[in-house]
Order: sequence, then C-alpha cells, then structure tokens
Amino acid sequence: MSEAVVKKIPNKRWFHIIPPAIIINLIAYMDRMNVSFAMAGGMNEALGLSMTISGLAAGIFFFGYLVLQIPAGHFAERGMAKKYILYTILAWGGISLATGFVQNAWQLLAMRFLLGVAEGGVYPSILIIIANWFPSKELGRANAMFMLSLPIAAILTNVISGWIVSNFEWRWLFYIEGIISLCLIFIWMPLISERPEEAKWISQEEKEYLLTTLHKEKEEREEAFKKEVGSTNFSYKQMLCDKNLWLMTFIYLCHNTGQYGYSIWLPTLVKKLTQTNLTAVGFLTSPPFIMALVGLYLFGALSDRTGNRRLYTAISFCGFGCCLLLATLFAENVWLSYALLVVTGLFNKSMNSPFWSMAPSLFPPGIAGGARGFINSFGNLGGFFGPTLVGWISTVSGNMMMGLYGLIGMLLLGSILTTLLPAVTASFSKKETDKQATSSI
Repeated sequence: MSEAVVKKIPNKRWFHIIPPAIIINLIAYMDRMNVSFAMAGGMNEALGLSMTISGLAAGIFFFGYLVLQIPAGHFAERGMAKKYILYTILAWGGISLATGFVQNAWQLLAMRFLLGVAEGGVYPSILIIIANWFPSKELGRANAMFMLSLPIAAILTNVISGWIVSNFEWRWLFYIEGIISLCLIFIWMPLISERPEEAKWISQEEKEYLLTTLHKEKEEREEAFKKEVGSTNFSYKQMLCDKNLWLMTFIYLCHNTGQYGYSIWLPTLVKKLTQTNLTAVGFLTSPPFIMALVGLYLFGALSDRTGNRRLYTAISFCGFGCCLLLATLFAENVWLSYALLVVTGLFNKSMNSPFWSMAPSLFPPGIAGGARGFINSFGNLGGFFGPTLVGWISTVSGNMMMGLYGLIGMLLLGSILTTLLPAVTASFSKKETDKQATSSI
C-alpha cells in the first residue's frame, strides 16, 4: 500500500486509544511519585524518617511493582488487558487513599510495596493494547504519545503537590489523589477498545487497513523467528535464555536507576539549590518535565523515520548522563546548575519511545507480552536503586551532589549496553525498506 493511500485512511485510532491510555498512566505515575513532595513537605519529620529510610520508602514500590508484570503481559497478549487494568485501578486507588493514614515507617513501607503490586501490570498491558492498534511505522510515535503521560504527570504532580503541601499537609496528597484514581474507571471502561475488531467507533476502511497491516507484520515476525530458532513455538523457557531479554532488562534498569533517582530527589535538590518554598519548588521543577515532553516525541519520531531505535536510545542515555554531570559540576552557580537540570529533562524519558518499539523485533508474537512484562518488572527495580543510592551516598558523604554521581555512572553504562543490541534494532526490516521504496516511486 502506497504512502499516499495510507495518508488518506482515517486515523481515529489516535484519538480513541492514546488519550485514555495517557490518562491512566498519568494518574498512576502521580500516585507513585507524590511521595517525593510528601517527603519534602513534612512526612519525614512526622514519621521520624532518615534520608536512607526515605529513599527506601520511595524505592520499595518497585519490588512490589515486579510481582504482576509477567502475568499481566501474558494475559494482555491474550486479550484480557482491559479487564485487568479495571481491577488494578480499584486496587491502587484504595491503597493510595489508605497511605494518607500511615503512622510510622513500617506502615509507609507496606503501603508503598502494595501500591507497587497494584500498579505492576498497567504499563506492559497498555503497551500491548497500543501494539494491537499501531503498525510498526507508527509505533514509535504512538508509544511516545502514550509516554507523554510521564512528564505531564511529573509537571502536574510538582505543581499540584507543592500547592497541597503548602496549604494543607502531606497526608492530603494521598487522600485527594487516591479518590481521583478511583474515578478512572469512568474513563477506562467506556473509552478503550482492546483490538480494532472490537471497536464500534472505527470505520470499515480504517479497520481493514489495520487488520491487514498488523496481520502481515505478525506473519513476517513469525517467519523471521522461525528461521532463527527453527519453530514458531517459542516458549517462555527459551525467552528466559535469550540474551536479548537480559540485555534489554539491564538497559532499562540503568535508565530507571537514573530517571527515578533524578525525579524523586529533584524537588529536594531544587529546594537546596534555590532556598525557596515548596510552592516555588513546584513551579521550578516543572520546566525539566516540559523539556521531557519534547524529548519523548522527538526521539520517537526520529526513530520512526530511520528505524534506528538503538541509536536514539543510546543518544538519550548519553545526553541524560552528561547534562546531569555538568549540573553537579556547576552546583556552586545556582542558576546555571538549575538551567542544566532543565536541559537534562530533555533526555530524562526520551529513551522510552525508541526502546519499547524494539520489543516486537526481538521477541515473537505470543511471547512479546511476557517479555515486555519481564523487562519492565526487573528494569523498574532501578526505581528502587536510584532513590536509595542517592539517599545512601548523600547520607555517607554529607553532600547530595555526590549521590548523583552514582546515577550518572548507571546512565553512561546504559548507553554502552545499548550499542550491544542486534542489528535488527538499528533499521527497519528489508521488507519494510522495500515497501517504503516502492511507495515512493
């Protein structure tokens, strides 16, 4: 099908699938990250938490987060993502609400762990729904638009949470955002459709295009994996022995160590740098995440244009690490350091769109969902290591800037590991390239 013909096909999928996915992930991210403003807004003093325990409380979420990742990916691959996410919304909303009532460190740790369990399968499930709706030439941009929810959530969390803590107290963060989470069922159930054949709002022309294109791409992937392993029956045991699975997992672990360490401690870091109140900190921590919006879409679009997911993932890592390093080196110059933290935001989340677009090329249909769950679950342990690493090094050294060097090292390691991914992640398949050449004639 020529490019001119494809452009004439209706594109309602962009308006019906992406917005509810963004909203769900946005609120989930806010619920897991609001603890950063609770810590800066008096929770540490109220519960008697040291910086090390505060970092543990922020990070233990991710041990719970890994519990349901693989089962969720497995069920989502088999058409049960919509129902699964409904149950998780009810669970995480209730747990977030209950967190506002904690009285000591152990109760806080328990709530954070349970919140991680409840939210665990949301991300891979939504990625699979998106992959059910968008062909490979659109997948980088579709993933990028969905992942815009992350920096948008950070912006809203910083501004709203800063205002709530300044005008009420930290417990109200959990009360209010827990209630908002429970209301998501009125968005998710009526708006989302799991596959094109299930949607009532889609035109016949768009449905036929998607079913034909996605089915052809699935057949091509199955054919490629059959040539590689000699069978289309690729088991979970084989998946666990696949070096690409572990490489992708370690790459994502490096990213999340840097990304969550940066995001969790950013309000505290900006407060120390600028010596301003929490309302001002809320606004000052928003520009890095506005930059992240630009980076996410830019890197997704560039990787869609070239097919080189590997290159743009590596550039994202390198840019993140180098900018964060410069921000620490110029810490004595407050506003220069802050400006570099803002530029760091451009690379903070930009690797996500090209990175997750590589999964369908590396893992066969039927297994790709479980692979996404595995990568996301163990990779998100970086969300534990990042905040905990910064808290521990800062406590030992007495200098928060020293804690950031550990994050920088992990980001640069991630860039190196990305270059080890196979050639299939560095370009479109030959068939896809031939189709592009034909359509341009």
